[in-house]
Amino acid sequence: MNRITLIFLFGFFSILTAFSQQTIIKGSVVDGISFDPIPEVTITIEETNQTTQTSLLGEFIFNNNVPLGEQILRISKTGYITKRYPIVVNENQTVNITDMTLEVDTASRNLFIITLSDDELNDDTSGADNISGLLASSLDVFQRTAAFEFSSSFFRVRGLDSKNGSILINGIEMNKIYNGRPQWSNWGGINDVLRNQELTWGLTPSNYNFGGVLGTTNINVRASEARPGGRITYSSSNRSYTNRFMATYASGLLKNNWAYTISIGRRWGNEGYQDATSYNSNSFFASAEKKINDAHSLNVTAIYTPNRRGKSSPNTQEIYDLKDIKYNEYWGWQNGEKRNSRIKEVNEPIVMLNHYWDLNSKTTINTNIGYQFGKLGNSRLDYNGADLVNGFPQGGGANPSPTYYQKLPSYFERNFPNDLQFAYNALKTFQNEGQINWNAMYSANINNAQNGGNAIYALYEDRVDDSQLTINSILNTEINDHILINAGINFKSLKSENFAEVLDLLGAQTYLDIDGFATEINEAQNDLLNPNRMVSQGDKFKYHYNIFANELSAYAQAQFNYKTLDFYVSGSIKNTQYQREGIYQNGGFPDNSLGKGEQLTFTGFGAKAGATYKLTGKHVFDVNAGYISRAPSIQNTFSNSRENHNIVPNISEEKVASIDASYIFRSSIVKAKLTGYFTKITDASEISFFFADGIGGDNTAFVQEILQGINKKHLGAEIGVEAQVTPTIKLKGAAAVGQFTYDNNPNLFLSTEPDADALAAGFVDGFKDFGQSKLKNYKLASGPQNAYSLGFEYRDPDFWWFGATANFFSNTYIDVSPLTRSSNFTTDFDGNVFNDYDEDLARTLLKQERFDDYMVVNLVGGKSWKIGKYYVGLFASVNNVLDEVYKTGGFEQGRNANFRELRDDKALETPVFGPKYWYGRGTTYFLNLNLRF
Repeated sequence: MNRITLIFLFGFFSILTAFSQQTIIKGSVVDGISFDPIPEVTITIEETNQTTQTSLLGEFIFNNNVPLGEQILRISKTGYITKRYPIVVNENQTVNITDMTLEVDTASRNLFIITLSDDELNDDTSGADNISGLLASSLDVFQRTAAFEFSSSFFRVRGLDSKNGSILINGIEMNKIYNGRPQWSNWGGINDVLRNQELTWGLTPSNYNFGGVLGTTNINVRASEARPGGRITYSSSNRSYTNRFMATYASGLLKNNWAYTISIGRRWGNEGYQDATSYNSNSFFASAEKKINDAHSLNVTAIYTPNRRGKSSPNTQEIYDLKDIKYNEYWGWQNGEKRNSRIKEVNEPIVMLNHYWDLNSKTTINTNIGYQFGKLGNSRLDYNGADLVNGFPQGGGANPSPTYYQKLPSYFERNFPNDLQFAYNALKTFQNEGQINWNAMYSANINNAQNGGNAIYALYEDRVDDSQLTINSILNTEINDHILINAGINFKSLKSENFAEVLDLLGAQTYLDIDGFATEINEAQNDLLNPNRMVSQGDKFKYHYNIFANELSAYAQAQFNYKTLDFYVSGSIKNTQYQREGIYQNGGFPDNSLGKGEQLTFTGFGAKAGATYKLTGKHVFDVNAGYISRAPSIQNTFSNSRENHNIVPNISEEKVASIDASYIFRSSIVKAKLTGYFTKITDASEISFFFADGIGGDNTAFVQEILQGINKKHLGAEIGVEAQVTPTIKLKGAAAVGQFTYDNNPNLFLSTEPDADALAAGFVDGFKDFGQSKLKNYKLASGPQNAYSLGFEYRDPDFWWFGATANFFSNTYIDVSPLTRSSNFTTDFDGNVFNDYDEDLARTLLKQERFDDYMVVNLVGGKSWKIGKYYVGLFASVNNVLDEVYKTGGFEQGRNANFRELRDDKALETPVFGPKYWYGRGTTYFLNLNLRF
């Protein structure tokens, strides 16, 4: 053996000896039922800053600066139950723990199914705010409780609605430009492909965008990262739909470097919990990815979830007392079936192309193109159909609503107090009938048509046909082990076509397209270019205009991670442009409705920073602060876009300033997090539409109420605690205590048709400034401001589990009317204060209603089985077991606009124009059975 060989062997064995003497912790993690490897599981050595993730084979290793002695390995992944493994590490030895198991968190996964696709989320303008952007089950007990226990009570996290959080799919933002909120039903019914999510909470940094004060959720639907296998699910419920079927299959990454995922679903039911709330929804999802090489991958995704559902009505307390909390005014019998006049239809496909580029092991660029198009429609009845008589429109029908105030007992009690037989007759008629009379409308239309006339009644749809293109690029790069840089640029372009379309003329053939409330023939024309136009089924009428919007934004962010301190800084800028284009020349605004209006430009900035201090592995402190200025939404920019180009006076960017601080405690038994927060919103605007009595004294008008320069204050605390008291029993509790108020007296304006009635009420060119609305310190109508939850879970080693929670809600307030808190409330027709005005009585009349506190008890449970190579899961939940009756929200009607009108109405035992309320559901159930293979 020569010298060189000896040297080589000596060096080889020296290296081998050195490696064998290295201290190493390694192992693998598998599914507790299927024993398949689980990738991307986070492995943490507790009370250290050492963390790693499992590979595609479920394997991990620690081989640098491994701590000696008794240690705890914590293994966790979203959607699985976190586990802790005690180990002993000796110097120069290897600790090898193979096939550690994680069990699917059946509770949170099934609850996620309910929350995403069910009842509350289907109302995109109110119910969606219940969870304010929370989509996924989170490892944070408070966030889970807010999403799964509080949401059915219209609870809003921190009193904020969902426009303050961002929802992304494959890095493409889904929040609508129109109102800033996500349209949840655009991806309803494909729950199985939406499980892979990254949630950042509050102002904490996201790797995908700047975000809002309620954080960012990115839903990853890349085909290569979907869990391989199939799943078939059937569900039954009595909430929003009665049946649901879903089937999903994911191939995983195949040998030819292709991957695909397909999911189909259907949800249907003739009636949910409320009367006549039909539901009909189909869902389709397809995603295919080609891994071109180690650096490049392309993914294409298509989502199509058309759905139709019947709406339910808010009602006055008089209505609920005469009927029940399931009552819905929007339907009536036709040919032996319930027909709902208010149907919401959403049909907006999404197509996206994503390019993933790994420049090297530390830098990635993700470029995305998304295109969404289709329609959103809301149907309703029109009863102002007219005929031309001597060149002037005449006619119109009676209001078909069964709850129209002149049909109710309270109206007759007020106007005929000495002859209560009228009120009694109205009561019995409403109790025995109390629904829309479709046959009467058909008869009226047919009779009028036979005499050469037009339809008096019509069913039409308010339509929005959007087409939106989104292009963005996101950069993530690791400067070193401690510094991560994120940056992105995003462009959105929207064309939104808005119009009304005739759906059904109810037995007639033509409808006269004029404004039945106008007092002059020219003002009555919805389109002066086509005066006295006759329309038929399928025609556009009433209004027609386009809104164009462009957004260009960019952000940059730096994240720093060290042993005891993590911190970040982030900044953003966004340019937003809006422009209205009128297709019709409205008779009320002939010089301000046709063609393109002024192009509006807003520039928003954002800055935020935060830090996390890890005192020990058990004690962690976190603080975040941010400031965001943003363009007002389209919804709150144009005062009456259906008729004219007018914008909100003094419109400007909204400003949001927020700070929060948290203390986090983690031990082998208890996990807890306590957070305090403060958020202030300034320069916001809101627009609402209603019919008001007592404008400028005793005038009546259909008005647009413009509230401008609104400041809001959100102050509160959150706490979540869970304790694994035994291997099978976990106790959990959560609380949210807040105070959400108006923080100033915003400016109030009204606009209406510029006719003789408006002039008599003091309007100039259809516009009137009412000065300040005295709203400061009134509570915001943001659901329960205080919410508490206490519950437990029992998980048996034989894979069945059961849980119960008791949830208590308080400090829920009605939405007050700004008009009755303005100068109009005290002013007579002559501009002076009412001569019988009583300040003490006025204070009583204007006191904000606080709803009764209430408690809701919910039960959940489930069981899973392995049958050969198949896995069967059963999940069931019962909400509001005790059938508690409670109000979740409501609003004052603006009909009583001054002191005298409101005083006289509230003097009655049953007010004619009392507030309208929403009630929570009674006892409901959800049953879910799935087969996985």
